Amino acid sequence: MPNKENLQRSNEKRQAEAKAKAINTIKKMRAEGTPINFASVSKNSGLSKHFLYGNNEIRNAIEEQRGADVNAEINRRARFDQTAKSKDTIIAAKDRRIAKLERENQKLREENAILRGMVYAKRDT
Repeated sequence: MPNKENLQRSNEKRQAEAKAKAINTIKKMRAEGTPINFASVSKNSGLSKHFLYGNNEIRNAIEEQRGADVNAEINRRARFDQTAKSKDTIIAAKDRRIAKLERENQKLREENAILRGMVYAKRDT
């Protein structure tokens, strides 16, 4: 029976070490900004995907972080969309201002032509 207990303790020790290794890998990847999923954690930690899926604590940590990564990407895209909409609004406002200035410029050219005509008419008389 002592052999069975030794095997059990050894197995528990390996499980704890593997769990710690997976959690440390997740923390390291989070700090580096690396996308976290089962395949990437498995590759970086050297642990099997089966182990990662089988351990509820690790599985929850990976799924939670994966959800946070998806939310961050959605937020980044939303900011980009807002920025694009803001740019469109600014461009439209500048187009309206340009059109107004072109109309004003044309009006001033016409007034200038009339005034030049008046000046030339006065000079001739």
